[in-house]
Amino acid sequence: MRILIVEDNVTYAGLVAARLAQSGFDADLANSVGEAKRAIARMDYAAILLDLGLPDQNGTTLLQDMRAHGDSTPVLIVTARNSLKDRIDGLHDGADDYLAKPFSMDELVARLHALLRRPSSLLGQVLSAGNVSLDVENRQLSIDGRIQSVRQRETAILELLMRRKGNTVTRRVLQDQLFGADGEQDSNTVDVYIHRLRTQLTEAGATVKIHTIRGVGYVMSEDKSEQSG
Repeated sequence: MRILIVEDNVTYAGLVAARLAQSGFDADLANSVGEAKRAIARMDYAAILLDLGLPDQNGTTLLQDMRAHGDSTPVLIVTARNSLKDRIDGLHDGADDYLAKPFSMDELVARLHALLRRPSSLLGQVLSAGNVSLDVENRQLSIDGRIQSVRQRETAILELLMRRKGNTVTRRVLQDQLFGADGEQDSNTVDVYIHRLRTQLTEAGATVKIHTIRGVGYVMSEDKSEQSG
């Protein structure tokens, strides 16, 4: 699951991203409201960590703009502003939670998990399709009740396909979620991960299939013949 960190202190943002990586989150960094808007326009993030003291505008400007345009992506404000008024204003502006610096990284991860358990098209704790079940918090895959060991990249692809079961997930979305907005963009690498994932699902007896939509992307569907047979 990919998170956007909006923070102008690059060193601090890097430390947060490293801690989130230990908990299974990938992160992109934006140093200003302008950068954050461009990142959000390119990609659907599972959640956003938002500082308020940004160099070009106040972070609440980004938050207000998102909510005004119907963007319900969970936003956790992380800021040094710790007055009661600041917290109330942040929540009124549309933040889902508010955490004042300094804070424990463990608390940050716990609050982020709490946000991600709330219902959303991109969120949810346990995903199911056919006889496949994925606990997105613990990154644990079960097929027909048996726990499977899956690499991190393949797990990320599986999560996206399960969340959008029956709908095409484009190559661009997969590339962005795997490598970040400014990361590796090699579609052949995605093909390798898809092949590995298909092989593992088939060998484990999964009743779902990953179909290639040529020139577009991939779609997951339940194999009705496997379920009935």
